[in-house]
Amino acid sequence: MSTDRRAAETPPEQEGAARPADAPEADTATGHEPTAAAAPAKATAAALAAAVRAVERGERSAASFFAEAPRPRPTPPAAPATGAGAGAGAPPAAPGPAEGTPAAGSPRPQSGPATPSGSAPAVTQQHPSDGTEGPAPARPSVPATTAITATPPVGASGSVPSGAPLSDGATPPPADTTPAAGPATAPPPRPAAPAAPGLDGVRQVLAAGGAPEALAERTAEVLGERAAEALGEDPWQLLAVPGVRPEQADGFARALLGPAAGPGDERRAQALIGWLLEQAALAGHSALEAAALRAALAQRAVPDPDDALQTAIADGSVLVFQDAIDEPGRARPAAATADEEEEPAVRILLALDRYAMAEESIADGLARLLNTFEPLPTPEPLLTPEPPPTPETPAAAHSASPPPTSSPAPADWEAAAVAAPTPSAAELIRAAAHHGLVTHTGAEAARAEPAALISAARTLGLRAFGATHTENGRRRLAAHLTELAPDEPAEAVTAAAVTVSGLLSGQEGPGRDADGTLALDLLVVLDAPQLGLETAALLVESLTDGTRLVLSGDPGVLWSAGPGRLFADLLAARFGAQVASRTPDFGPIGELVSGIGIGELNEVEAPGKEVILVPVRDAGEAVHRTVQLVADSVPRALGIPANQTQVITVGHGGAAGTRVLNTALKERLNPGPGRFGGFDPGDRVAYSPAPGRTVPGTVTGADATGLHLDCAGSAVVVPREQVQAGAVRHGWALTAHQAAGSRWPAAVAVLPGDATGGLTRAWVYTAFSRGGRHLSVVQGADQALPHAVTNLPAKERTTRLRTLLRQTSHPEPTP
Repeated sequence: MSTDRRAAETPPEQEGAARPADAPEADTATGHEPTAAAAPAKATAAALAAAVRAVERGERSAASFFAEAPRPRPTPPAAPATGAGAGAGAPPAAPGPAEGTPAAGSPRPQSGPATPSGSAPAVTQQHPSDGTEGPAPARPSVPATTAITATPPVGASGSVPSGAPLSDGATPPPADTTPAAGPATAPPPRPAAPAAPGLDGVRQVLAAGGAPEALAERTAEVLGERAAEALGEDPWQLLAVPGVRPEQADGFARALLGPAAGPGDERRAQALIGWLLEQAALAGHSALEAAALRAALAQRAVPDPDDALQTAIADGSVLVFQDAIDEPGRARPAAATADEEEEPAVRILLALDRYAMAEESIADGLARLLNTFEPLPTPEPLLTPEPPPTPETPAAAHSASPPPTSSPAPADWEAAAVAAPTPSAAELIRAAAHHGLVTHTGAEAARAEPAALISAARTLGLRAFGATHTENGRRRLAAHLTELAPDEPAEAVTAAAVTVSGLLSGQEGPGRDADGTLALDLLVVLDAPQLGLETAALLVESLTDGTRLVLSGDPGVLWSAGPGRLFADLLAARFGAQVASRTPDFGPIGELVSGIGIGELNEVEAPGKEVILVPVRDAGEAVHRTVQLVADSVPRALGIPANQTQVITVGHGGAAGTRVLNTALKERLNPGPGRFGGFDPGDRVAYSPAPGRTVPGTVTGADATGLHLDCAGSAVVVPREQVQAGAVRHGWALTAHQAAGSRWPAAVAVLPGDATGGLTRAWVYTAFSRGGRHLSVVQGADQALPHAVTNLPAKERTTRLRTLLRQTSHPEPTP
């Protein structure tokens, strides 16, 4: 899943030079590169592109495509100048990075076709609105049963496919501003001035390129100790820094290289490929079709996208896979003759190393849990009386001794199921007794069923724990567990409820065994749709063989903020046993949300003002009415104080996004000068300790150590550097992704007219289901709201996990 370096850090073999070892050297006397044979290179790229198109049309075998040898990589332009004089005549300074934009680029695999191992540190990218996943898991070995082939780097045997025709549903990322066309062969650059060591050197290079010196620390963190040299040799590596966009990197490169910085520079194309795949990951894709990536490169003025993709695959900066096409209604190629066996249609996918390894790790780990689970013995029917004890069968062997704590008898499981509070809880207990992997679906009321399973398993002597996505969800689970075991000590009962992050870090839960695996027998993960790929991979790899794993969640809510759709892929692949709860959510809010889940936006009766619709004409009125609801209407009519009402909107930006709403709410509820980095004591905030995690809190003060928060009764100090980097935002208003996994007594969903493009059924379902007692809908989206509920279930994501699950092992039948 990882390399031995930090995410997005340039590996040592790339830092030393911009060209490969076998590339011809430049003429030291003139500074010009040797003349390349352009025609043969273009012919090779064209032939490879035609080969990929033939694969997807079914005119040639997909397997044969992976038997070709990689081509030599062409020589890039000469090293750029890094001195202060390099910026002379350069364009204006590139603008600073936008707030919340992610890190670009991806670490290259160090060896082999996708089977390296090692320990990965935390991923540092941020989702533009909600964050992506947290710590990256240790990279596992590739499953032996996986039929997907990855291309090795240059010099190893393997395939080097290039682009493929654009297929249905493949949408490239939006186009960016591209630089003006430059000459293919540029004059020699000016001599480079030696860069100062450390951060001073990075600042020197950034200043020479007209980039803000404030980027120095993040640049050094991403590119490593030799960041200044790396930027001097390849200015487009600036795209790997969080928040930097292609037009900004282009301006930086032009300032350093002058006319040599044309759109056809190979270094630019390779940086764009990594950046585009990162942007796709932010949109939820763990992989992209080659055609979509090729089209996006063409939109950004890369003159030969096929050649650029071929180079990236050959270098190992991206991994390539073939994936069977099984989408309904999608055409399949016919066999050439009646006697010829029809070959399944495939698509060519490209992926960054860490996401490809995460999906393969999940598939391998789940198959391991299934294959190592020991089924309960089938009880023999008592048709005849049991014979009396004999000398060969002493009475002690028939005494009523308790079963081992790690293996309850079938009768014990059945007794626990009979004692379950609801039929759906009984069904879940029986499924967990007989299967190593269970997926459980249900809405808010169904959360009591996993709690019943945990309580029953602990009564049977098993080490059973429940893990949630948020601290808010953990407290709700702990409340269910306490209700089920009123006679047990509350501290011992609530200890079985943990958060996923706390469980993996060792701060909560049972800790780890001597071999490093989690010391438990049954793990129930609630809020499973919010599990990101890297967190899920780490979680599965932390479970020992034979552990029972139950993934529970509401399939109607938004998927994880990061790439992938783990829970949806598991359900679609029917991998493991599946249990669907029959426990409905009651009340007007439950009735409304249940209808949304099936694509119907119904009017509901709300005699107690449980649901209120507030129509607005524009974004300004939406902000005004939202503040009025939180500060006056809801507290006065329902007795719910403002600090227990959560505002949820579509995104951070816009005229009624979280930034504008939080500014207005702070001015009304806790005005102040913002003397602690924009915050005052009493401010509600949302703290992101890791990408993809949001921890609500309240500011209590600040000092030299950082900003002090009260997060659900726990004192937290956020270092000053994290505050400046945007890890803390005001939290009266959140996005739906940030709110997923939590519930409040009251919720105000804001749907401004300028954010209708972000509405889907999943967004509406998630936002409307966050209020326990009351929901106010500030409706400025007009007909876009019912249209989204009826026609837009969710934004599609390209993933490989569903195919991997089907290839890795035979799924268990649903009980």
